Amino acid sequence: MHTRPRSHPGTAAPVLPEDSLAYALLTTAQLVADVVAGGTLTESLAKLWIARPATPPGVRGAILDLAYGTLRDFGRQDFILDKLLQKPLQEPVQSLLRVALHRLDTRPDTAHTTVDQAVSAAATVLGGNFKGVANGVLRNALRQAADLNKAADADMVSEFRHPAWWIRRIRTQYPDNWRSILAAGNTHPPMALRINPLRATRDETLESFAEAELPVRVLPNGALLLERPVPVARIPGFVEGCVSVQDAGAQYAALHLDLADGQRVLDACAAPGGKTAHILESADVMLTALDTDPARARRVSENLDRLGLKASVKTADCRDLNRWWNGRPFDRILADVPCSASGVVRRNPDIKWLRRSDDIARFAAQQKEILEALWQVLAPGGKMLYVTCSVFAEENREQIAGFAARHPDCRCLSIADQPDCQYLPCAEHDGFFYSLLEKTP
Repeated sequence: MHTRPRSHPGTAAPVLPEDSLAYALLTTAQLVADVVAGGTLTESLAKLWIARPATPPGVRGAILDLAYGTLRDFGRQDFILDKLLQKPLQEPVQSLLRVALHRLDTRPDTAHTTVDQAVSAAATVLGGNFKGVANGVLRNALRQAADLNKAADADMVSEFRHPAWWIRRIRTQYPDNWRSILAAGNTHPPMALRINPLRATRDETLESFAEAELPVRVLPNGALLLERPVPVARIPGFVEGCVSVQDAGAQYAALHLDLADGQRVLDACAAPGGKTAHILESADVMLTALDTDPARARRVSENLDRLGLKASVKTADCRDLNRWWNGRPFDRILADVPCSASGVVRRNPDIKWLRRSDDIARFAAQQKEILEALWQVLAPGGKMLYVTCSVFAEENREQIAGFAARHPDCRCLSIADQPDCQYLPCAEHDGFFYSLLEKTP
């Protein structure tokens, strides 16, 4: 990936070869610029692959690595650019510098290639007017690296690579381990798998992974943790529905729900369907799965089809009872509610920079509405498992404390001898909160 751009007849700007580092840098810069403008990385990537369906897997992989890495380190890059620029440059050049700085930090052995290719990329946008500026900024970054890094390490946002309000919130709520929580948010996520016991035993699955030379470790909740993430195509038994990709922390949902054969179960916010499937793999239940978005609901159905599972999948907002509920109460409800996703930011690093402090209160208000609605459809003696992939107390313990105070018929049941369970992000799993609520007769 070290090719000079070529010019096409009739075009003003050179065209970057698809297999060049310059192409990957610029394409990633455009993705990052979309996030800066308020878009999500997921949406931008989807549009990119639709527009460029023939992109080779190796090029896709390079773009993904650069995009996720740049957004994880975003706060540090902007700190350094503030030191090197009098004012921010036009997009996508500003983001091109962010991506290049990330690569300089992670691939110092290829520093000169990175600078050369970033300059080649800059030559193809905005009339090439920022080519010289990009060259100067990146070379100054290399020359001043020691001083810049020292200053960056002394800045809170730059050091921890999270917004200031986020850092303050985590420090206040987790005074003993706030550093490890923030550090986990900047790492590559683990890859865990869930065995479908209806199609394969644990021993059979472990044997197939050994034959494929894919080292795995069995975690206490039965999840399989891969030593290294691999493409789905390389996972033995995936196509056959023997295993699914699911974070180990998410696999506690079905375990904590206290399932039994014959129960009527509601998965109120089901997409993409991993927890839905796990419930059906765990017990012979009558399950209704809801999601507000038709495309996401279809994805639930597709995932169930791959695994040979059946449920009643409906497109509906769980709060709008008149639209979907037939009046028959449920024995178990999984309320995996919309949240800040603060426990899974290493998988969605754009979230750190898109969220605002007041968003947490907005999510908490939505969660309150969902809890109030779902409590109406839970049978007396039934249980509801409240779940978020958040680490913020306002969405978790404070939310449940408020709900229990409003409902005398709500009893909070222990999970693993604790009043609730806050799994913090670590090397084995993402961050999840679980609270099991019983509706007393």
